[in-house]
Amino acid sequence: MERVRRASHAGSWYTNNASKLEEELDGWLSAAALTKSPDVRAVIAPHAGYSYSGRCAAYAFGNIDPTNISRVFLLGPSHHYYTPKCALSRATVYSTPIGDLPVDLEVIEELKATGKFEFMDLNVDEAEHSMEMHLPYLSKVFQGHNVKVVPILVGAVNSQNEAMYGQLLAKYVDDPKNFFSVSSDFCHWGSRFSYTYYDKKHGAIHKSIEALDRLGMEIIETGDPDAFKQYLEEYENTICGRHPISVLLHMLKHCSTKIKVGFVRYEQSSQCKSTRDSSVSYASAVAKVDSPGEEGKD
Repeated sequence: MERVRRASHAGSWYTNNASKLEEELDGWLSAAALTKSPDVRAVIAPHAGYSYSGRCAAYAFGNIDPTNISRVFLLGPSHHYYTPKCALSRATVYSTPIGDLPVDLEVIEELKATGKFEFMDLNVDEAEHSMEMHLPYLSKVFQGHNVKVVPILVGAVNSQNEAMYGQLLAKYVDDPKNFFSVSSDFCHWGSRFSYTYYDKKHGAIHKSIEALDRLGMEIIETGDPDAFKQYLEEYENTICGRHPISVLLHMLKHCSTKIKVGFVRYEQSSQCKSTRDSSVSYASAVAKVDSPGEEGKD
C-alpha cells in the first residue's frame, strides 16, 4: 500500500509551482557553477525557506555526481517531536512538486531489525521541515536517475547514542552507491532564540556570530565528534542539526573509506548590529573521499 508523505511545506517555505521551482533551483545551481564529483559522498546543507537558504544549499547539492548513486540517506533534526532516538518514516514515497522519491523499504527493514530505531507517524513526518527542504534539490540533482531515499529523523540523541548510530550506519558509507544528505542550519542568534552570545573582540555582532560558526565549522572539518561535542558544551551554539552532524562524524570515523568534510559556503539571513536584531546562519559542506593524491594540495 502506497503511503505518500506530501510536500507539506510547498507553497509556504518554497514555491509549489513546479516550473518556477525548477527555474529557481537551476538558477542557484548554475550560479554556484560547481564541478560534480563522484568522490562526494555526503553533504551538510541548510533547511530554511528557500528565499533565505536556497542559494547557500546549492553549494552543497551542486557537487553531487548522480551517476553511480542509487540511495540517499536523509538525516534531519526533529524540531517539534521529542524522541531520544532516531525515527524511521512509515511513508513509501516522499513527494516534491518536481517529482517523487520512493523510500527504500528494504533498508528501512534492515534498520528496523537492529531494534535501535522507532517509527514516526506520517503527521510527525509531514510537520517536520528539516528533511523536506533537501528533497527538491535531491529530486533536481537526481533527475533521470533511479534513486531511493532513506529518511532518518534524528531526535535528541545523547552522545553515547550518536556514536552508536554512527557505528551502525558506517557500513553504508563504504558503499559508493549510498549518499548522505545531512540537514542543519547554524547559529540562531537573538533574544527570540534565547541565544545572544557576543564576543566584542570581533567587532560587530554579526562578525562575532561568524567567528563562532567558523570555529564550529573548522572543528567539524577535523572529523572529531568529541571535539565538536566540547565546542557545543562550551559555546552552546544553536546549531539545530548538531545531532545529525555528530552522527555523520561518528559514521566517518568508523567507516573504512577515508572521507573528509570541507565547508564551501557560509551565509547569514541578515547582519546583526544591535541586540534587538536576530539572524540564522547557513553553511554548506561536502564530505569527500580523501584520495592519497590530494594530501598537501591545500
